Amino acid sequence: MPAERTPAALPVAAARRRRLRADRARQLADLLRHQILTGAFPRGVLPLEDVLAADHHASRNTVRQALDLLRGEGLVERQPGVGTVVVGEKFPHGLDRLQGLAETLREHGTVTNEVRNLGPVRAPGPVAHRLGLPDGVDVLCVERLRRLGGLPLSLDLSYLPMDVGGELLGCDLENTDVFRLLEQSTGGPLGHADITLEAVNADAHAAAVLQAPRGAALLLLERLTHLPCGRPVDLEFIRFRGDRITMSGVLRRSL
Repeated sequence: MPAERTPAALPVAAARRRRLRADRARQLADLLRHQILTGAFPRGVLPLEDVLAADHHASRNTVRQALDLLRGEGLVERQPGVGTVVVGEKFPHGLDRLQGLAETLREHGTVTNEVRNLGPVRAPGPVAHRLGLPDGVDVLCVERLRRLGGLPLSLDLSYLPMDVGGELLGCDLENTDVFRLLEQSTGGPLGHADITLEAVNADAHAAAVLQAPRGAALLLLERLTHLPCGRPVDLEFIRFRGDRITMSGVLRRSL
């Protein structure tokens, strides 16, 4: 006969069951999120809970927990008489091509820029180092709030050497990507960029500008763009609202 559980073991077993249910709900939410973002549900209406449970070999409780997670992300909501419907949208941002935001999202609407700061500043040491400049020189600093269809999407901070960035002064930075302006001023295409992507918490300034809760997770893309000759000309720190953007790319394994 199986050993009788002691009273002390009962809370441990219950906690383990709760953890397993939470794990399954998170895993199911990941699958449903991918389907939502790739347009798998016609007219934006998810199947009934029992259908989702059967399709994913999950319990109804697990399905409900998964949908609660997606509701918390603002992707879906429950509508009486209709069911669970998609209410949020994330825009795809590729990581395998060097493009400005307006180029990347041209199929999804018009990107507009609010120029919040523009002018020469003394380059902080790390900025001068990354751009290959002497300590203490001025660089052009550009901060822009970028919107898609009127919705705040990203807060971009760029540093450029003055001999290159100075050409941007007086240009239409409200409606044109910096990349396009750089190519016009340098007379040719840009070369490559080094990128780092990480999650950061929204500080008070970024949260207010992006209309996001303070402390919300943002995607921070750090990008150092070079000319074809290898010279670095644009150091950017781009804070994206993580609930409105999804990063994707194609990675190939080389042996």
